[in-house]
Amino acid sequence: MKNLFYLFLASVLVPFSAVAKADSSIKKTTIGNPKNEISLPLGGNAYSSKHIDGSNTITENGIENWTDSKEVFTAYFRIAKAGTFQITVEESVEVFGKSELEFSINGTSKKVKFDTTKKAITIGNWKIDKAGYVAIKIKGISKTGNQFPSINRLTISSEDYDGKIAYVPNDEGIFYHWGRRGPSVHLNYQVPETTNIEWYYNEVTIPVNEDKIGSYFMANGFGEGYFGIQVNSATERRILFSVWSPFNTDDPKSIPETHKIKMLKKGENVHTGEFGSEGSGGQSYLRYNWKAGTTYKFLLHGIPQNNNSTNYTAYFFAPELNKWLLIASFNRPQINTYLKRFHSFLENFVPEQGDLSRKVLFNNQWICDDKGIWTEINAARFTTDNTGVKEYRMDFAGGLDKGSFYLKDGGFFNNYTTPKTIITRPLNNKKPEINFSNLP
Repeated sequence: MKNLFYLFLASVLVPFSAVAKADSSIKKTTIGNPKNEISLPLGGNAYSSKHIDGSNTITENGIENWTDSKEVFTAYFRIAKAGTFQITVEESVEVFGKSELEFSINGTSKKVKFDTTKKAITIGNWKIDKAGYVAIKIKGISKTGNQFPSINRLTISSEDYDGKIAYVPNDEGIFYHWGRRGPSVHLNYQVPETTNIEWYYNEVTIPVNEDKIGSYFMANGFGEGYFGIQVNSATERRILFSVWSPFNTDDPKSIPETHKIKMLKKGENVHTGEFGSEGSGGQSYLRYNWKAGTTYKFLLHGIPQNNNSTNYTAYFFAPELNKWLLIASFNRPQINTYLKRFHSFLENFVPEQGDLSRKVLFNNQWICDDKGIWTEINAARFTTDNTGVKEYRMDFAGGLDKGSFYLKDGGFFNNYTTPKTIITRPLNNKKPEINFSNLP
């Protein structure tokens, strides 16, 4: 997640809507001289219908260990305009006895029998009438062996299509992982850099049914950390507050004492510790069963200290308890600053859930300077992460929804938002009524 603090540049894309339609009337079975042909690796572009309850049937090699006929796989790629496409299972397929599979696009199906290992098999041709994502569903019909074929790649080819095809092409930079997670999306709030900002306020609502497992709805992002809420499992949800160490490492144990994040205080039942793998620093979280459809308030305090360090403190307003809760307060060395680089983001951190969409609303953003003057923030620049920048995934969006900023990602929807778009919401003129001296 650390790259989300530094990657705010995205390539400009041309928006278009898309609906796919298959046509089973095409008789031709081979593509002679394709204008466009790709090898679609299922390890980076396919999903199981079991999602997180699956038995590891999608690996970096594609579909493997497939035994359950009720488990259905879907592979995705995106086209920029209409065309006719041929789908072929590449010769890397491994077959166990005889089996029959069904491949379908937009409800039109073709059944294929497998009885030879390491042989390319042409599935058929589909006519796709409009731009957008194409979903190839793969279903097991019958098998004589102990499992269905292991499929590594599909060849997608066309004689009449000469446009771009968006997909995850390889695992360089572990992009099978990032690509299956889906693109992360950000709102970079337009805030004057000359102001000494001590306080940062935001209100967050996750619409009903948008709280998918693996979602991180990050409300108050700043130059040195982030603060938001997560869906960690079917039974656990968290409020998470983290501050990055100035020492650049993925191993928190290697951080020298002079660069370690120090906890100053924490709230009741809040867990604190170190984190690593994507940078390192101090982390805190409160297990809290927040609800979709309810608006929650986030407040961050950042103030420089005299010893070349800065204190950061996070507060969460729980409407169910009708009070502000202290999450934690951290001291970060080697920096002396007020709050800067204000942003929010949405991400999915579970690759098996990347074919599900999620959405979040952000509203009533305010900052308060060192003189106690509040200012409302109503403009933000929309960006995406490297998965979106490379156009490996293009299911990302941001904009306005009934006066609130929104972010949306995942699920392979077609109408995306052009990165770098400036979004402006109506002013609410509802300054937060907070007595700072009464905060825990």
